[in-house]
Amino acid sequence: MRIVVKVGTSTLAHATGRLNIRHVEELVKVLSDLKNAGHEMILVSSGAIGMGVGKLNLPGRPADMPTKQAAAAVGQCELMYTYDKLFSQYNHTVAQILLTSEDVDHADRRQNFENTMARLLELGALPVINENDTIATEEIKVGDNDTLGAIVACSVKADLLVLLSDIEGLYTADPRQDPAARLIPVVEAVTPEVEALAGGKGSDLATGGMATKLRAAKMATAAGCDMVITNGEHPQNLYDIAEGKAVGTRFVAQGKEGA
Repeated sequence: MRIVVKVGTSTLAHATGRLNIRHVEELVKVLSDLKNAGHEMILVSSGAIGMGVGKLNLPGRPADMPTKQAAAAVGQCELMYTYDKLFSQYNHTVAQILLTSEDVDHADRRQNFENTMARLLELGALPVINENDTIATEEIKVGDNDTLGAIVACSVKADLLVLLSDIEGLYTADPRQDPAARLIPVVEAVTPEVEALAGGKGSDLATGGMATKLRAAKMATAAGCDMVITNGEHPQNLYDIAEGKAVGTRFVAQGKEGA
């Protein structure tokens, strides 16, 4: 299968912004093993601004654009250095791609991106994709990496998109506030009723939330790609997800049996 895995800042970094070494090492190990098993793996990774915040010893996520961009510039170096070092231990070569919305909104640029991705996968590389936060302004931002993950999954015609987050999946209510909230294992279609279940964003260093994940689910499933939301605390769950087992919440691709 061709699998896109999006990992959020809450999985990659501690609340301090510093790298969560245990999570990242486990994630790289599992992605490498899935690649060894014959799957084509693509990683959409958040974390540049969050890691830059930690590296620059800032008190929290900056509010102004120049400081966000400065933090991204510092954090992206740290992020790719870490991925390159860890994936190299399993004999896998990573490739960095940084995108803005202009790279996917314009037909020629999107075609260039798709051609590059196709060639990288043919060459056996593992693409690591992030928004180009160092130059992106409000006018050209994709905005969040859940949406970016869906754009990538649609562009490369992926079979599966997995969003690793700080929550187990989609619940009937916000589990942080309602102890009676139940996990929804399968969503056949993202209806207005499903969209109404979205709450706010989680981590202070993150930009997404359940609303962006449901938007990503609509995009991916419409393109024939299953999508799963699950907790990034347990990267080993990717094995079961790749085998179609019940983990987190699976959004069924439209056109599939039962969708």
